[in-house]
Amino acid sequence: MFTFESTLLSALVSALMSVLPAVVLLALSRQLWTFRWTITRDRDCKLPLPEGSMGWPLVGETFHWLFQGSSFHISRRERHGNVFKTHLLGKPVIRVTGAENIRKILLGEHNLVCTQWPQSTRIILGPHTLVNSVGEHHKKKRKILATVFCRGALETYLTRLQDVVKSEIAKWCSEAGSVDVYAAARSLTFRIAVTVLLGLRLEEDHITYLSKIFDQLMNNLFCLPIDAPLSGLRKGIKAREILHASMEKIIQEKLEKKHTEEYCDAFDYMLSSAKENDYEMTLQELKETAVELIFAAHSTTASASTSLILQLLKHPEVVQKARKELLAESLGGERHPLNNSERTQTRCLVVPTASLNDDVPQSDETAGQGGADAESLINRSNGVSSGYTIDNQASHIQVPYLSLEKLTQLRYLDCVVKEVLRFLPPVSGGYRTVLQTFELNGYQIPKGWSVMYSIRDTHETAAVYQSPELFDPDRFNAERDESKTGRFNYVPFGGGVRRCIGRELAVIVLKTLAIELLGTAEWRLTTDTYPRMQTVPIVHPVNGLHVHFSCRNVNGCDSHNQTNYI
Repeated sequence: MFTFESTLLSALVSALMSVLPAVVLLALSRQLWTFRWTITRDRDCKLPLPEGSMGWPLVGETFHWLFQGSSFHISRRERHGNVFKTHLLGKPVIRVTGAENIRKILLGEHNLVCTQWPQSTRIILGPHTLVNSVGEHHKKKRKILATVFCRGALETYLTRLQDVVKSEIAKWCSEAGSVDVYAAARSLTFRIAVTVLLGLRLEEDHITYLSKIFDQLMNNLFCLPIDAPLSGLRKGIKAREILHASMEKIIQEKLEKKHTEEYCDAFDYMLSSAKENDYEMTLQELKETAVELIFAAHSTTASASTSLILQLLKHPEVVQKARKELLAESLGGERHPLNNSERTQTRCLVVPTASLNDDVPQSDETAGQGGADAESLINRSNGVSSGYTIDNQASHIQVPYLSLEKLTQLRYLDCVVKEVLRFLPPVSGGYRTVLQTFELNGYQIPKGWSVMYSIRDTHETAAVYQSPELFDPDRFNAERDESKTGRFNYVPFGGGVRRCIGRELAVIVLKTLAIELLGTAEWRLTTDTYPRMQTVPIVHPVNGLHVHFSCRNVNGCDSHNQTNYI
């Protein structure tokens, strides 16, 4: 017995002695790794580095970040405060939350910090893009591109934009089964970017093809910068060249034609503004800028559109209040006798089934009852791609065409869109590279380090918001307006000279989508639970948001299942 116990003890000691060196080595290597970054602090600055952990050698805390998602930042913010250090994706990073903190970063562009996209992104988008420009060149290029989103341009886009929205909602409503909202929203925003913003007049098959090509570009935008056969970079470059080839003909035509007073798309506005500023835009620069505009308008607006529909699903009281506002502004939908002219201007025509209910806003212009046959709609003269229409009879319900003035009158809808962007900002934050050491919240931010500012965390923790965890559009009404006390408490589009240049167009897309959905459609979730939202790199539902859409009948509810629809 004594011999057995001695043998067992000896085995345990031997095992411990064999493991102990490895444990000591790991602990020592972690301490050396931390020390390696501690000595990189700016010795001319007496302030300390922010608190936090640099993780393990080489990998830092990357795996924790990837597996924990948003809880990674929450746990470390609770432990270390609004400014903490970490090590992600091979770089030392300072994570920053809070209005005053991110204000200094966003307003310090070109001075304290600079934007630096991954090398693969810069290669694929091209050297002439806004994201690749800095200093005076960035200012001049941004000034030119700003005309693409001026009020006059937005007014020009609005009718065509609304036609695309009508057409896409009609497709959703004509589906017998559920629609993956995020995928459908990506299709919608791509079509808006291509047919409305860029003014390309393309066949339906060609648009679908280019959409797939653009997805290939997006899927490889953040890859290893290795140009080799079958590499992500090579695939991204190939996708870019296909997109450039599709745009080259129309750009050449615009470069060759004489200046006119009619500006109908982004190319016209850019060329006119460039001429006014004595700046010559080459064919290559226009092609790269066109792809950049699609990139800017596509994923983030699709994300916000999906979040909008998700919140409308979750909050029927918001839907009812918004519909009452639309009815009060004569946008709730009206029944009109159908004539030949209107057949070319409407996307959803429904057979009347009951009398109009005065208490519920009515509008149905998108697509027919679920499962109904859909047919292609003849293009309008403004060049919008073909949509869907339901075989119709004597009358139809439609939302009138919008104007910017009418959109500004919809105060509650404006609150809804603002709250969607506060609650689920499409981009969780942004990266900057530090140009010179500066102070933030009592800590030094060393030159050469990366700074990650958090939009989502700032929205969630700002003291100006009452119950920030709740979806409450009324927080933005004229009486409360919780964001007015600080400019950087609400930053869904960033701030400073790098603030999203297309933010007004994005808001118009969201409002137009909301108006058409509220007026013409009903919807219900087709899964047992709402999906979990993934926040990196773009906010989107894990495994999709699956919804069944149908046209509203004259009673304001779906004729197939009146109890389960919003």
